[in-house]
Amino acid sequence: MVMLYALLTTNHIYSQNLSLPIYSDYLTDNYYLVHPSMAGASNFNKVRLTARQQWFDVKDAPSLQTLSINGRVNDKVGLGGILYNDSNGRFTQQGAKATFAYHLLFSRSTADINQLSFGLSAGVIQDRLDQTGLNTIRNPDPAIDGLQRSETFFNADIGISYFFLDFFAHVTFKNLLPQQRQVFSEVFEPSNQRQYLASVGYTIASLESRWIFEPSLFFQHSEAVNQSSMDFNFKSYYQLNVGQLWGGISYRRALDGIDFQDSVTAAQSDRLQYISPFLGFNYNRFMVAYTYSHQAFSEVISTSGFHQITLGYDFGETRKRYECICPAVNY
Repeated sequence: MVMLYALLTTNHIYSQNLSLPIYSDYLTDNYYLVHPSMAGASNFNKVRLTARQQWFDVKDAPSLQTLSINGRVNDKVGLGGILYNDSNGRFTQQGAKATFAYHLLFSRSTADINQLSFGLSAGVIQDRLDQTGLNTIRNPDPAIDGLQRSETFFNADIGISYFFLDFFAHVTFKNLLPQQRQVFSEVFEPSNQRQYLASVGYTIASLESRWIFEPSLFFQHSEAVNQSSMDFNFKSYYQLNVGQLWGGISYRRALDGIDFQDSVTAAQSDRLQYISPFLGFNYNRFMVAYTYSHQAFSEVISTSGFHQITLGYDFGETRKRYECICPAVNY
């Protein structure tokens, strides 16, 4: 059962490395969580608070809370910071990151956007493994000592973003520094925690319409386990008289199968799949959003899915300078 749990929660296993978990947060106006080059890229400074809970009917199920802030210091420099708490049963991880971003503006006028952005994040992460209460007498295991164990690490991410008219693209390299954790046995915990992220998208709109449509793709690859996944996203915005309503759907599919064996059948293979509808509303400078993720693969621990709430506030003077309809930087 333990092995089945580990195999079927691969998305959270990815998250329990030395970095912030990667879900669909970026679609709720939160690209900075995954791409450091987005610090200060939009027209307002931003604060975002997220709370995510998996499987309400499973005790000690994975949960995640994040608090992020980012903004522009001047025309070219952006700064940001992230705090997060990630828990999964007896394992918890807290982290703090600081980001420096540099934005190069190539636009000749406010009629379009042509911007190249670079970002570097450095962070401190603390892992904790609570083994108290485990029966080490009846079930002796040299890897379990019945104590609370913790350790602290340092790591860094780099990223680049490019905006041209209604097109945008991001590439990020996470966990650049190899780190060997001792909380788990070295047999199960490789020192290589590098991840590669890439996303592209395009906005479709006209000045005469209240609608904006934004298809996008998001790719992530974990080098140590050589596993990848792809998100296929569609997002739409509708301008109301009192604010902006937006929402969409994301479909995540693993590009590599997960091999497992249950107590009844022979060895099987399954592919991680998630369907995540989301809905949000902007009023003045406030934002609220809800995301639900449904596990679409065959073997699951619970059918209750994942629930996430995102709250946001935009502050500072507006830097809205472009006539393009490009939500990532102009809303």
